Amino acid sequence: MIQVSYKYRIYPNKEQKQYFANCFGCVRFFYNRSLQDMKDIYDNEKKFKDITPASYKEEFPFLKSVDSLCLSNAQLNRNKAFKAFFRKQNGFPKFKSKRNEQSFSTNNQKGTVSIKDDRYLSIPKCRNIKIKMHRTFKGEIKTITISKTCDDKYYVSILVNALEDSFTINKAKNEYIGIDLGIKHFAITSDGSKYKNNKYLSKSLSLLAKEQRKLSHMKKGSNNRNKQRIKVAKLHHHIQNQRNDYLHKLSYKLISENQVICLENLKVKDMEQNNKLARSIIDTSWSRFISMLEYKSKLYKRTIIKVPNNYPSSQLCSMCGKQNKITKNLSVRKWICPNCGSTLDRDINASLNILKKGLEILKAGTQPVSSLIL
Repeated sequence: MIQVSYKYRIYPNKEQKQYFANCFGCVRFFYNRSLQDMKDIYDNEKKFKDITPASYKEEFPFLKSVDSLCLSNAQLNRNKAFKAFFRKQNGFPKFKSKRNEQSFSTNNQKGTVSIKDDRYLSIPKCRNIKIKMHRTFKGEIKTITISKTCDDKYYVSILVNALEDSFTINKAKNEYIGIDLGIKHFAITSDGSKYKNNKYLSKSLSLLAKEQRKLSHMKKGSNNRNKQRIKVAKLHHHIQNQRNDYLHKLSYKLISENQVICLENLKVKDMEQNNKLARSIIDTSWSRFISMLEYKSKLYKRTIIKVPNNYPSSQLCSMCGKQNKITKNLSVRKWICPNCGSTLDRDINASLNILKKGLEILKAGTQPVSSLIL
């Protein structure tokens, strides 16, 4: 059994939108109020005390108007954020704002969440929500998350318990491949293929700046400002959709064609500290691409091997292994090995070295199995 998430667009009517707004508000209120109270208790008593939704329902009766599981899931999310903070994995939990994307989650208990005729979604206290099922799924619904984006669109994410055998793919053409991620080209593989970097954000920067200037000049709280805000949000959402579409197609292609994929374990957050390259690195969305490869490798039984980020893949000659430090200069795109005289393309050479190192890790078994097959 494996858990898989599917995301669909939904089209609620006026009454359903009002119920969603109530759920968003109640979840946000409980999360923020309980977070503040838990912070105060910890400051005074130096201990962690859980606060349940039931403790607020007498004082705030409006919390009873929404599905109780929405509030219970908000409680779980808050506790996870607190535990991550105490383990020093994240900073202190942040308060939720209605200006950002709003969402709530509920669980399927004996058919309380269902889909009828691939056209209507039903959840507790809200029935027959129109849904666009652009693809079907097999399995039992576990949980769902209703969300509203900044451009006033509604979506549902459905978490399904599915059988592993329900995901099939053609036999891989290649047994092994190495991938070097870059900026000039998004991905370069050890077989010599280069996949372009579309730079969706960079191409839309002038239009985005123009629309944001209009927004900044409008009076706060006015209807025109709200319309312009939605226009800017739609533009951001369009850029995100373009990028995700490209990443999904490329990741599926690489997963379907290769049994073992070797790539560098990039520290993207650290790389974003480079002021000259930060925007370009963010535009490539390497982290998102790697996460897609990881979960798709689990679905289709492929293997992902991550090479340490301190491995000098760009500096080593893939033919003789001689290191040439001149390639630390990013402007050097082609170079001749001083040892064996081979003419090397910087990116293809790096992908070949990543492949060699990945196969060494696989053969030696020095990387945990959990990180090999994700």
